[in-house]
Amino acid sequence: MYRSILLAAFVYGLLLTGLIALRGEFIALAIPFMLYLLYGFWSAPEEMDLRIERSLSNDRTTPDSEVVVTITVINQGSDIEELFLEDNIPPNLTVRIGSPRHLLWLPKGSSHTFTYTVIGPRGSYPFETISVAAVDLFGVNRHEQFIRAKDRLFIFPEFRRLKHVSIRPRRTRVYAGSIPARVGGSGTEFFGVREYQFGDSPRTINWRVSARHDENLYSNEYQQERVADVGLVLDARTRANLLHHNQSIFESSVTAIAALSDAFLNQGNRVGLLVYGNYLGWTLPGYGKIQRERIMQALAHAEIGVSSVFAGLEHLSPRMFPPESQIVLVSSLVNDDLNVLVQLRGRGYQVLVISPDPVKFELGFLPPSSQVNLAARVIRMERDLLIHRLERAGIHVIEWDVSIPLDQAVGPVLMRQRRVL
Repeated sequence: MYRSILLAAFVYGLLLTGLIALRGEFIALAIPFMLYLLYGFWSAPEEMDLRIERSLSNDRTTPDSEVVVTITVINQGSDIEELFLEDNIPPNLTVRIGSPRHLLWLPKGSSHTFTYTVIGPRGSYPFETISVAAVDLFGVNRHEQFIRAKDRLFIFPEFRRLKHVSIRPRRTRVYAGSIPARVGGSGTEFFGVREYQFGDSPRTINWRVSARHDENLYSNEYQQERVADVGLVLDARTRANLLHHNQSIFESSVTAIAALSDAFLNQGNRVGLLVYGNYLGWTLPGYGKIQRERIMQALAHAEIGVSSVFAGLEHLSPRMFPPESQIVLVSSLVNDDLNVLVQLRGRGYQVLVISPDPVKFELGFLPPSSQVNLAARVIRMERDLLIHRLERAGIHVIEWDVSIPLDQAVGPVLMRQRRVL
């Protein structure tokens, strides 16, 4: 459009100059440009009638995995001599192979397909529109348009599965599972001895105890195993995650939450998620594959935000985290967190903290020196004191060196049975 306006102004200027100066050469000079302009308007593309389809080879993937994007454009209108297409790629995605921009000739009723490959870090990436521009043969007229072609790519955190996570909350649900329920019934762990009841299997009779009584038989009773409510809390506060030159331990925390949610859901538990950062990101508790998808999508969206302490965390909604259920917090911890976590423990929650070690993480980016070592020793002493005070309050803290995969570093510890009062 700008080219046609400039060309028309130039032709008008030549004609006006020729008429005012009575110089025929100016008018003669304007004639070729006038013909060029008239032919451009005559051959200008009509309103575009395009149908564009976009497809992704995989709409759920892991960081740095290649995803092939296929674009198909179908011309349902008149011939387009020069068509420029550009897929508007979300930020943070990188084109690995091919190009999202194409220039082509597209006759009426024809179609064209092209592909390109992208990769990216963890996140949720919406594809919204495709920019198209039709230009005539001489480039005089240009029609631009944005065509909606919605898609969304989820890049979930990559993790190694945990075999089993042992927890002992005070309250369990009614469904059978793998968590001891402190209630007698069918199970595998011995719970006590009671009088024989009609319908008990002969295999449960405790003959040694029964031999001491002349009239009654006694049966072994086992502890029932059920599922439980598990609330996962991801610490997304800036002060707990940004450590050195914008290097963050947050991605390790996200990976840990992904592995824990997968393990708890595989054990049949009802799992909810709270992302605590710039805002409270709630994922209501649920079961199974659908809940796993919800949690993974929430983790794909999770970002670091500004929040000083766990303000209000001691007032958790019973709908989100029922009383006496299990809470698992993944956080590098700061000193201000002590009181809030102790209050949660006082309300009857069983609290497990998996704490990525910020001291070892930051030391990996600092040059060795006596000052650095001295500072690390001081911070380590403060951290050890905080963890000791949490342990005295009945909160189990597991430190994690993030240079070692979670399943190797803390997996064996998580599998051990730990009796909680």
